[in-house]
Amino acid sequence: MIAGFQRDEVTEHHIYRMLARTARDPHNASVFLRMADQELGHSRIWELYTGKQVKPNTIRVWFYYLIARLLGFTFAIKMMENRENAAIQDYRVLVGTIPELERIIAEEEQHEMEIIALLNEERLRYVGSIVLGLNDALVEFTGSLAGFTFALQDPTVIAAVGCIMGIAAALSMASSEYLSQKSDKDGKEPMKAAFYTGSAYIVTVLLLVLPFLLLSNPFAALALSLLTAVAIIVCFTFYTSVASDLPFWKRFFEMAAISLGIAGISFLIGLLIRGLFQVEI
Repeated sequence: MIAGFQRDEVTEHHIYRMLARTARDPHNASVFLRMADQELGHSRIWELYTGKQVKPNTIRVWFYYLIARLLGFTFAIKMMENRENAAIQDYRVLVGTIPELERIIAEEEQHEMEIIALLNEERLRYVGSIVLGLNDALVEFTGSLAGFTFALQDPTVIAAVGCIMGIAAALSMASSEYLSQKSDKDGKEPMKAAFYTGSAYIVTVLLLVLPFLLLSNPFAALALSLLTAVAIIVCFTFYTSVASDLPFWKRFFEMAAISLGIAGISFLIGLLIRGLFQVEI
């Protein structure tokens, strides 16, 4: 058991060292080095009991490194900390046997989270702008695609109309976010906030339109598009719940209910408009 603890601490030491080498911000690099030193100190305590040195888990080192590069270092570190919380329960088995263990547990529970709070990651500062673009695209676009499906019933036409509407809406959302940040002055750069909002909107639109380009049956394409919307909600809710310490299930059901509920209403509106205007394509 102790040898496993030692290997975990050595592995995390190497993860933080790797993150420090790739960090652009000198402040963040120094924080990573402090965390690496703490993990190394813990591993040396365990080494006193095992009497041997151990090698890190190379696969885990590269896994968290890639996660940090793709999804941000705050997300990767929070995932690591969640794993360590489970390890702390195993540590408690040895309390009273190893004198240094209470200090290690205290540092794992408190000190590392305090260090994480010192980190400054741009994408988390703009997560509100990303949420704005993502939510609007999901809510507005799932409903629009549902309405287009019943009104037009041609996958190519639906995809074309959807792309035009989606790109126009993305530019509109980006410009609105730019003007909003110009007036709020909350520390965000208006251009970056607009970029994150517009990018999140366009990426979501393209993912939702894609099924209409791949399938010939418009209703099957709509079903796949709605499944894609749910998958986007799951992924983004998981990301924000880990990175920002927010409840997963509450946020997931809220976003899913709003998006799919509006899509359901739009089904009926599309069917009504098709009959009212006698649209035949």
